[in-house]
Amino acid sequence: MEVDFDRIIKRRGTNSIKWRKYKEDVLPLWVADMDFAAPTPILDALGKMVAHGIIGYEMPARELSETVAGRMQKLYGWQVSPDWVVATPGVIAGFTAAAQVACMVGQGILVQPPVYPPFLKVHEYGGLVRQEAPLTLKADGFTLRYEIDFDAFARAVNGGGTRTGMFLLCNPHNPTGQAYSRADLSRMAEICLEKDVVICSDEIHSELLMGETRHIPIAILDAEVAERTITLISPSKTFNIPGLFCGFAIIPNKDLLERYKQMVERMGMHVSAPGLAAAQVAFSGQCADWLAALRAYLTANRDLLLERLHLDFSGIRMTVPEATYLAWLDCNELVETGQIGGGKPSEFFLERAKVALNDGKDFGSGGNGFVRLNFGCPRAILTEALDRMKTALGL
Repeated sequence: MEVDFDRIIKRRGTNSIKWRKYKEDVLPLWVADMDFAAPTPILDALGKMVAHGIIGYEMPARELSETVAGRMQKLYGWQVSPDWVVATPGVIAGFTAAAQVACMVGQGILVQPPVYPPFLKVHEYGGLVRQEAPLTLKADGFTLRYEIDFDAFARAVNGGGTRTGMFLLCNPHNPTGQAYSRADLSRMAEICLEKDVVICSDEIHSELLMGETRHIPIAILDAEVAERTITLISPSKTFNIPGLFCGFAIIPNKDLLERYKQMVERMGMHVSAPGLAAAQVAFSGQCADWLAALRAYLTANRDLLLERLHLDFSGIRMTVPEATYLAWLDCNELVETGQIGGGKPSEFFLERAKVALNDGKDFGSGGNGFVRLNFGCPRAILTEALDRMKTALGL
């Protein structure tokens, strides 16, 4: 399958939040959807549904659960029963339901900031308490990486006199782009098992891998970990169909599974018929060539971004994403030297460069002075955005 990811598809004039939020002279590299057409097999399936003329109520078919299970087997050698698969209208809905199932009122949800902003709010929806085990930032010259302080992680569990009901893991991590190692996952899982904490693992970016990176679902470590884990996946990021709002929870534990199903029904978390149809095609293997080409293109975009920042942007450091199409940029040196006034890099680049980026402070502890940049776009758009940023800084 030949795919032209360099093709610029006009999104102005559509209802895209990415392209409507800011004025027409702004390049939006913020919210996490890509500026690429979805794979042809998915578009064909959706076109066939529209051509039929009736888009009625549907429930997830057994065939779809089997397809999800089959994909887990193919990608990770994970033997998933179709009975463990529950459809949800996206991953955010998935971990919101998980929190209600895993926690009692007043209990804690453990997160690792800086992290995807909805992680920082899920405790608000059920009288829960947010507990934090911040990631530790390490600099290696121009590049950054994050490590887990396992002593701090262990202290955060049941911290502040509040029992932890659920650990909400982001793997691959948003915004750092880190794909956790087996060793890191094993130690986190060990602590959670010792403290009787349910693990909810958001693995929405698990197929957007850079270079030779491999993803390890935490639930495949061993049967005991799987019994304490709710794994969330979705085709939305990988195949650029987030607007269809379809995801899946995989829950081996029978009690957790039944309670989760009841919560999904109670919350009215139904998935649209187009979302179910697209997911069936996405996970069937029909889009494998497209995905391989996408990964290669995104890896090249990441490498271009690294090269440009290293050569042209003194004062900005970044993580080297192993997965996702998101870059985490540290602009604190520019703030400290006065090149970016007011201490808000996102505002500076929006006003001076006409480039929209996510404000790092929205990702919680450790996010001040950072921005998140979405490089899931045609290379010409990424290049123009970097040129604008460089000019704005007078470099």
